[in-house]
Amino acid sequence: MRDAGTLRVAPRVHFGFGARSQLPVLLSGRVLAVVDPFLLGHPVLDLLGDARIHSDVTPELPVGTLDEAGSLARTFAPDVIVAIGGGSALDAAKLIALLATHDGPLSRYYGENLVPGPVVPVIALPTTAGTGSEVTPVAVVSDPDRELKVGISSPFLVPAVAIVDPELTMGAPTTVTAYSGIDALVHAAESFTARRLDLDWSAELPVFTGRNALAEPLALRAAAHLGPWLPVAVRAPGDRRAREEVAKGSLLAGLAFGSTGTHLCHALQYPIGALTKTPHGLGTGLLLPYVLPLLDPDRVSEFGVALGTDDAVGRIAEINRAIGVPASLSDIGVRRDQLPRIADLALGSARLLAIAPIDPTREVLLDILERALRG
Repeated sequence: MRDAGTLRVAPRVHFGFGARSQLPVLLSGRVLAVVDPFLLGHPVLDLLGDARIHSDVTPELPVGTLDEAGSLARTFAPDVIVAIGGGSALDAAKLIALLATHDGPLSRYYGENLVPGPVVPVIALPTTAGTGSEVTPVAVVSDPDRELKVGISSPFLVPAVAIVDPELTMGAPTTVTAYSGIDALVHAAESFTARRLDLDWSAELPVFTGRNALAEPLALRAAAHLGPWLPVAVRAPGDRRAREEVAKGSLLAGLAFGSTGTHLCHALQYPIGALTKTPHGLGTGLLLPYVLPLLDPDRVSEFGVALGTDDAVGRIAEINRAIGVPASLSDIGVRRDQLPRIADLALGSARLLAIAPIDPTREVLLDILERALRG
């Protein structure tokens, strides 16, 4: 199969400085707002009118807190849910919208294509540029019964409206800008280098459909925005042009990987992040220069051209240095004796590894980890 593609896109996507002012136009009926707690008092909340505010958004999204919030939302019966914040707040809103419509517990929906139908419409306003959650069909939670985070993936989780206003990212801390921004670049790279899957058009499609002719231009355009401008946004947080470019790149990367999926960097980061308690984007960004050399050199070269170079790996390593991403796993406390366990846990990420463009054997994963440990 060649030149096949699938895009799952929010019915409305608005981008630009001031786009948040569109929010009141879109609100009607009973409104529940899921808001990062540090945004309480932020002027953007003035746009919500008399919405009920839920700000009990716990980092890492423990599944129990979401089951409880979903039960409360079902009692409130919102007509629309507004999500304002970083990736955790947006993921929380998507899952609360699920539980406000369909019976819990949330664990019954772990995996792909298990959400039985539409959920309460979500309007998503990201305050960071990186996760792409405002346009993707996946949300990730932590479950104390599981060693790694768990994903819930369904086309029904794509928000009804995405409003990406770069103004809302202006206050993000430097490390958040860096790690979320490099994660967006990983989204673009892994989307563009994804495996081509043999799709059965007569059956229900997987949520993530692999290499995708419609997503490829989005991934390359995302790289063209992120590559030159992410270091500027980290170095000069008040640079409005840089914030605009990084927000645009993050949005395009989200649109790309929301259809194709991600692969090796993400599969390895989940156990690394759990082990080291380091941010998600730090791990994926650190790993990318060690994953790309194993992939199709023509694809990697084409991605490099989008970054403005013939050497994609060298350019990404350069960006990492510029924004403060560590160069090796040893820099974040990983020991050599821990590598086999990390590889074994990563092998459990079947959804991600299915998108990998090479056979993701234990030996391949250990090779990536060993090179990343040495730096």
